[in-house]
Amino acid sequence: MMKSSSLFCLLYLLVLLLGFLCIALTGYWVQRWRGGFALQGSALFNWHPVCMITGLIVLYGSAALVYRLPFSWTGSKFPWKLLHASLTLAAFIVSVLGLVAVFKFHNDHKFPNLYSLHSWLGLAAVGLFSCQWVTALCTFLLPWASIWLRNLYKPIHVFFGMMILTLSVAAALAGINEKLIFSLDPRINGSLPYASLPPEACLMNAVGILIVVFGLLVLWMLLRPTWQRPDLSGPEVRQPLLEDDEEEECQ
Repeated sequence: MMKSSSLFCLLYLLVLLLGFLCIALTGYWVQRWRGGFALQGSALFNWHPVCMITGLIVLYGSAALVYRLPFSWTGSKFPWKLLHASLTLAAFIVSVLGLVAVFKFHNDHKFPNLYSLHSWLGLAAVGLFSCQWVTALCTFLLPWASIWLRNLYKPIHVFFGMMILTLSVAAALAGINEKLIFSLDPRINGSLPYASLPPEACLMNAVGILIVVFGLLVLWMLLRPTWQRPDLSGPEVRQPLLEDDEEEECQ
């Protein structure tokens, strides 16, 4: 058990490192080759990849593993429930900011919206994420849901969580590829073509690989039965967020 817990902690640190690299390298990419960040003009778009990778992939994937942390298995579940909800809410807010940036950029430049596979995958991920968060809030955090309803919804919640992460990874890969094809067009801006693999293309191809490794590692850690939180008996296990310990013990 101790060996398994140590392995999980090492892999979780690796997940955090991969997530940091994905964000940092994407930020370096837009700062080095795409004109940096701004609230208007062409640099407005650059908030989109950074926010979406940060929110829908890194924060979301990290939040999904909170209940797998071995030191969360004992004691009150409340702080871990609160941490999971806070991380997913932060992921949602950052993702929405990324969507606002890209829609404003497209509208300002009279570009069409929601025509590509990338945009369809991303919109599906954000839409499911919205439904997932609201449903989880009503089922797990607020006190009116019964225990049987929480038991019924829990595997559905886990399944859709993994589906959202998978969609997010697919959308990110499609988006990186799409942006590189549009940006590295010598007919438009005189840059080296994507096919010649300039440094910008190599960097973002590498980021795409890191995103895939991050996603696969998170999914594998979620699916390992030995790393799932034990379903301990007792009232605290399924205590809603807004219901205190004394009330739960009296029921």
